Amino acid sequence: MPIREVYWNISGHNWMYIFFAIAMAIFIYGCYKKFQILKLGKSQDRSVPIVERLKLVLIHALGHKKILNEKFAGIFHSFIFYGFILLFIGTLLVMVEKYLGIKIMHLQSFHYYKFILDMAGLLAIIGILMAMYRRYIVKPEGLDNKKDDLTVLVLILVVLVTGFFISGTRLAANPVAPELLLYTPVALVFSKIFLALTSDVGTLASMHKSFWWFHMLMAFAFIAYIPYSRLFHIISSTMNQYWQDLGNKAALSMINLEDESVESFGVSKLEDFTWKDLFDTEACTRCGRCQDNCPAHLTGKPLSPKELVQSIKGHLGENAPRLLAAHAAAQAAAHAAAQAAAGGEAAAASDASEEARQLIGEVIDEEVIWSCTTCGSCQEQCPVFVEHIPKVMEMRRHLVLDQGEMSAEAQLALTNMERHGNPWGVGKTTRSDWSKDLDVPTIDENGEPDVLYWVGCAGSFDGRNQKVAAAFVKVMKEADVNFSILGNDETCCGDSARRLGNEYLYQSLAETNIEMLNELGIKKIVTACPHCLNALKNEYPQMGGNYEVVHHSQFILDLIKAGKIKLENPLPEKLVYHDSCYLGRYNDIYNQPREILKAIPQTSLKEMERNLGKSFCCGAGGGRMWMEETIGERINVTRVEQALETGASCLVTGCPFCITMMDDGVKAKEKEEQVSTKDIAELVAASMKTTQEEVAEEVS
Repeated sequence: MPIREVYWNISGHNWMYIFFAIAMAIFIYGCYKKFQILKLGKSQDRSVPIVERLKLVLIHALGHKKILNEKFAGIFHSFIFYGFILLFIGTLLVMVEKYLGIKIMHLQSFHYYKFILDMAGLLAIIGILMAMYRRYIVKPEGLDNKKDDLTVLVLILVVLVTGFFISGTRLAANPVAPELLLYTPVALVFSKIFLALTSDVGTLASMHKSFWWFHMLMAFAFIAYIPYSRLFHIISSTMNQYWQDLGNKAALSMINLEDESVESFGVSKLEDFTWKDLFDTEACTRCGRCQDNCPAHLTGKPLSPKELVQSIKGHLGENAPRLLAAHAAAQAAAHAAAQAAAGGEAAAASDASEEARQLIGEVIDEEVIWSCTTCGSCQEQCPVFVEHIPKVMEMRRHLVLDQGEMSAEAQLALTNMERHGNPWGVGKTTRSDWSKDLDVPTIDENGEPDVLYWVGCAGSFDGRNQKVAAAFVKVMKEADVNFSILGNDETCCGDSARRLGNEYLYQSLAETNIEMLNELGIKKIVTACPHCLNALKNEYPQMGGNYEVVHHSQFILDLIKAGKIKLENPLPEKLVYHDSCYLGRYNDIYNQPREILKAIPQTSLKEMERNLGKSFCCGAGGGRMWMEETIGERINVTRVEQALETGASCLVTGCPFCITMMDDGVKAKEKEEQVSTKDIAELVAASMKTTQEEVAEEVS
């Protein structure tokens, strides 16, 4: 049986515990200071359900689910992460043997233990070298380099390499049985190197001792340095994965507009953020994945989700000491007496508001806040669940609700929604004009429909999307669906108002709709607009509006599967499907539209490189549909260019905003003769036609 002597050749190793205690004290103090910032944010419960959250930690922290979405970075991070995990377990086993008397190293499994640790160290070194190659040779645009990045990489590399120096010099000075050398191949290589330098056992033993102490000090320095460097993400990222939002990711938070104690709405200073918002800044690893997938950033807008979070972090660093002092003063005053507590808290709040730089305008430019399309790509790609959009939206709410600051176009859209119930500003009494020649039943004519067709503002007032509404009506009639529309009683769902920051107008519109829908006893709603879908399905429940809401692609696919409609007429088109942000990332509807398109005879479906969860926004979300795009390249044109690269003859969408933006993009590229833009419903309606002449007319 092989035997491993713990602390071989090491005298005075008890000093190690003193150094370890010092390192741990520095580590604990640093962590304490980091977690102090949680006091500054507003309360938010992210603790339960514990079991589900722990499962997610296993999936994302240990399983690297999101990290591996980027192959090269995911692989080297896995090498480093799992390498260190195995080395840490190996160190624990040594401690168990030494201090608990369990002779693990006497077991037959010793050589497997040595081999696993050898490979773990090698993989970790390879991972570090890959990270250095990517950061300093490839230099991807999403990565920025700071001194701390190099310090961390070099420190880890030194710890790993000196570990092999220890193994190599020990093996050279104190050889083991030849059959065991197969289980320490990396250490064997290092031993050969050291033996080539000297064969003197005393010298090798002396080198071993020096390397051992240096390695130990570097390892303790690594521990102590964690909370003061990017290494803190080892802790903060894991905790952020535990604290991820398990609520409805598609819904913005509600503001209690009737709370008279609220002095301001949204976020204008650090204390207005939640503690999770503030902790996000510590969890962010600056990996750049959010930035690499942000349509605003990629088209030359001033927004970078990464820089947004890092700017807040820098601002927090500047102001945390003052804010914590004010917080402590308020707590001290609160213990004096009720009257003194009120005065103390007021004074503390006054002191805390005196920031050297204003959060909005100086730290975060207003153009950054308004550039966001709320597409959700940043959050979808973030491996540590940083929540960018809530921060943007809360600052936008402050600008609109408290400051009344917005562009003239945004103000016009909001005014139109308030006065006319739609962003176009068209009279309410014309909302159902699109349906006059289609024999569409209104709720007054058919008061007990199986499903209510929510047409939406685009389908009601926009000429291009009125064609989509007509096509969907034809599909439902072909399937003999019992449906109704609200007609002129329908009003804007309020999505654009909410995304533009006007929570007051959104709640007013939503309350009107919810009261009407509830009075009508509506149970199921179908809509062709993902923005309406998201509001009705995910946000109306916040105000008592609970309905089964489906997108028309889901509804149509169910009709096809039930045999109620048959797609028999061929459409010889090369299709490319554009994933709407609010349909895909917000509501996880990716496959249904594709299944429908694949069911149409003689069509071939192509895919853009940026598709599914990495789809590129059309540029209309977040209320941007109603605002001019004056900075950088137009997002919709960039998306059309990506579609054109596939060689498709028809660009298909499932969103009225997207089809408008794609239409404009195709025109901007002067490709109207080569590429058409269609909604899913239009293609389905065309494939149902009974004559080729009708097919040609429908798709033209």
